[in-house]
Amino acid sequence: MSSATQWATTTFGDAAERLAETIPACLGEAHARARHAHEGVHTQTLEAYGHGLHAAQYEALAAGLAPFDGATFRRLQGRTVMIIGGKAIYPIRYAKKDVPVTEARLRKAVGFRADLIRRHGPEPMQQAFDFGLDELDEEHVHPDLALLSPDIRLIIVAYACSMERGVMRIEWGSAELRQEDRYLIWHHHEPLHPPATPRAA
Repeated sequence: MSSATQWATTTFGDAAERLAETIPACLGEAHARARHAHEGVHTQTLEAYGHGLHAAQYEALAAGLAPFDGATFRRLQGRTVMIIGGKAIYPIRYAKKDVPVTEARLRKAVGFRADLIRRHGPEPMQQAFDFGLDELDEEHVHPDLALLSPDIRLIIVAYACSMERGVMRIEWGSAELRQEDRYLIWHHHEPLHPPATPRAA
């Protein structure tokens, strides 16, 4: 019997259960690669880990999701974003400690991520407060968004992760971006089981 939720099955069909297992494993691999990068350069700051995780999350997901039936990809901002069944799967590390996904927010209200969520996320629940968002000048929208078909929907994979503790929390779902404070307003989100914490090297 499938352990996939109703939302996941509605969103991804027969691929839902396998996606729910594969995505956490990919993020666990990305964390391990980033940790090794930090250990390799021996810096006192976590720059190597942070930059490494940002790059590795896309690469690990691309490798893990490529075998799925009908999987395609787009190169957006120099990163490979996987598309399964018309849904773009986009990772965001929202915290370095184990806090609820409802605390997820973007660093900026403009730029690629913000435009991606506005264009391919759910219809805003707070339209009355999003003055002017529907009238954004096309010249100011990130040009890479032209590479995505307008009917592709965005599924955000939001996760909390640190070098010391690994991936602590993962949730996936759909969210809009609240312009005034950059918080993600979730229309639906549900947990995925984090991967086992890798042993220290």
